Amino acid sequence: MEDIKNTTLEEIVCYEPSMITTDGIWSGQNPLNYALPLFLLQVVLVVTATRICEFILKPIRQPRVISEILGGVILGPSVLGRSKTFADAVFPLRSVMVIETMANVGLIYFLFLLGVGMDASALRRIGKKSVTIAVAGMILPFSIGAIFSFFLIGDHKGGTTKGSYIILLGVVLSVTALPVLARILVELKLINTEMGRVALSSALVTDVCSWALLAVSIALAANEKPSLASLMVLLSSALFVAVYAFAVRPALMWIVRNTPEGQSFSDFYICLILAGVMISGFITDSFGTHSVFGAFVFGLTIPNGPLGLALVEKLEDFISGLLLPLFFAISGLKTNLGLINRLFTWAILIILVVLACIGKIVGTVIVALSYQMSLSEGAALGLLMNTKGLVEIVVLNVGRDQKVLDEESFATMVIITVLMTGIIVPGISALYKPSRGFISYKRRTIQMSKRDAEFRVLVCVHTPRNVSTIINLIEASNPTKKSPICIYLLHLVELTGRASALLIVHSSRKPADPPALNRNQAQSEHIISAFENYEQHADNVSVQPLTAVSPHSTMHEDICNLAVDKRVAFIIIPFHKQQTVDGGMETANLAIRTVNQNVLAKAPCSVGILVDRGLNGSNRIAADQLSNHVAVLFFGGPDDREALSYGWRMSEHPGVTLTIMRFVPGKEVTRPVLQPSTVNPDEPRILNVETDQDTEKQLDEKLVNMLMMGHEYDDSIVYIEKVVNNGEETMAAIRSTNDVHDLFIVGRGQGMISPLTAGLTDWSECPELGAIGDLLASSDFVATGSVLVVQQYVGAGSEEDELGTPDNSGMTNEEYVNQMSHHSTPSRGHTVFNTDHL
Repeated sequence: MEDIKNTTLEEIVCYEPSMITTDGIWSGQNPLNYALPLFLLQVVLVVTATRICEFILKPIRQPRVISEILGGVILGPSVLGRSKTFADAVFPLRSVMVIETMANVGLIYFLFLLGVGMDASALRRIGKKSVTIAVAGMILPFSIGAIFSFFLIGDHKGGTTKGSYIILLGVVLSVTALPVLARILVELKLINTEMGRVALSSALVTDVCSWALLAVSIALAANEKPSLASLMVLLSSALFVAVYAFAVRPALMWIVRNTPEGQSFSDFYICLILAGVMISGFITDSFGTHSVFGAFVFGLTIPNGPLGLALVEKLEDFISGLLLPLFFAISGLKTNLGLINRLFTWAILIILVVLACIGKIVGTVIVALSYQMSLSEGAALGLLMNTKGLVEIVVLNVGRDQKVLDEESFATMVIITVLMTGIIVPGISALYKPSRGFISYKRRTIQMSKRDAEFRVLVCVHTPRNVSTIINLIEASNPTKKSPICIYLLHLVELTGRASALLIVHSSRKPADPPALNRNQAQSEHIISAFENYEQHADNVSVQPLTAVSPHSTMHEDICNLAVDKRVAFIIIPFHKQQTVDGGMETANLAIRTVNQNVLAKAPCSVGILVDRGLNGSNRIAADQLSNHVAVLFFGGPDDREALSYGWRMSEHPGVTLTIMRFVPGKEVTRPVLQPSTVNPDEPRILNVETDQDTEKQLDEKLVNMLMMGHEYDDSIVYIEKVVNNGEETMAAIRSTNDVHDLFIVGRGQGMISPLTAGLTDWSECPELGAIGDLLASSDFVATGSVLVVQQYVGAGSEEDELGTPDNSGMTNEEYVNQMSHHSTPSRGHTVFNTDHL
């Protein structure tokens, strides 16, 4: 017994001040015998191992938490740690205190950041469906865990209560990891779908329940039986939450109010808040809960807005990229798979994982079906709710520290967490393919839309600057009782410092709503109020405002997913350049150009890029006051037909005068040809229509003739033909147009190789506008009208030709033109024809 005590003393007495840093290898000292260099090497090994695992698992799209845990398992006693030489040199027992302390510091600050990025008021807005799905998804797995705990606890040594063990196992099986789920939804492009929003809301509910159960479990673990001490732990935790909600949060709001908008927060305030994280952790740890609980609650009290963004920007990269992986790796280092050496334990483990997954899926599917969701959507949602991660690892470490779990039980539950999370992405990919939704609407275009049906438009806005022109553009699009316009207004906000992207659906603003806390909120309110004011005064127009908060690199996904979800026929996006005071064009934000290019490449419907030079210049033009001169430049091809179809719709507005300027080849050139095989493969979109030159020209002629015959006596439509032989003559013809047009509508011309535009692309600054659009948008173009560059969605293969569209199922372009020639609208006067030969 004496020898054992002496051995224990020799292992503990090693943290001397002189053993922190070394004098160097040249003095004959081994750096691994000193605390700091050893810790630095451990961090390097952990980061390297986790990154290698992340690289290996990337093809199967596993979340980062899996890589971080597996990296620790590889370094731990299960793999490399089996070598006593490696374990004693790199991860000796004396280094455990240092590395675990730093890992827990990283965990505390990560939970703080998680609380900062979470909107506490969202709990009040969570619908009944999300709460029901969360509760139903927790009951069955928790029950299964409680039943199987009696098998797993069989020869569990340690004098702790079975109650704590049951609760810990139930939480591990039933909870959903919100941060990991958010990352998976972003990876699967589901973050802004209805399923993604329900999953996140339900995960938020389960997170709240898991923290409450964790507090109960810790209280039970500290005492053999529920006692006064257990009750005091729960009461003190509740008091802590109340104090932070009603005392600390108002103080933080005072800091926000007393910092002028646009100015950075004082270093004193930032340091005070960062110190407050540690104080909060110390308080809750003293109460007997856990330090991470205090940090998380403190994060929730931080007001959404500039203060939260400032804190996230300062901490996120260091904490999430370096210290948090250290915490997960420590969990892996503690996991010794060799302890699970009984076939019975492995069998129980596999059965438990399978039954827990099935239980959560079944519970979720039952509720989902009651809310009219499909079986595949319910099963996919159930799989998503099985996501494990941070909370589970915290629970397991707490259980291990509190002696609720022994080494074997800890290793067992870590494997449960890895397996249940690992099957999520492959399972979702097999069960639920949101891209299927694109197929049904592959030919949603203006040309193919019914003339007596609702016209749905997705309007994208970055800043309030484009609002006036877009509102007048919509009004000029002729909303009528037979064909009302439904506007889905999407305010695009760059994501900075949030854990995941957001899609905010706005309801009608009430006078009692709180004022905006930051610039983005103020802009959203300004943009939304302008469109709501237009909706109130306009007839046959409805507006649904939304805000998408996402990085520019994935912003196009929000736009395209919303276009599919809402079944829109046309997307309007602003050009990345803005008009200056002297009439020139300057770049407002170069990242917007990338967004536009991605939308053109991925959009499931037609797209229009708006070059804003004003359109009647006021926020609201009444139908009887609107007076616009619109010019359509027509060269032929799908994009030009789409532009002409939009101009046709506008021409039916009593305040719009339409000029159709058609460019036809002279005798010196051949007709335009369609050569999809010769188009640059690097272009974002390649026209892929199985047709020949004659069919394309025939479609052009039919559409033009149909419009002209339907408006034979309409003096609001002017038809002009320009005969040109090359790009130079085309440019001269366009420049010779009089400066009375408020709006030019042109096709992008993608996939068309025409001698009439030959050479124009040599000077193109913005190829995404096409040759003619780039010319009209250039600073040296004399006209002052706005430009709308239109791209028609033409599909990508034979599959869409079989499907057709919801409105015109199985109908080809030619059949559609033939049908529409019998449904032209009544004319208003006499059409002016003019042929201009150059």
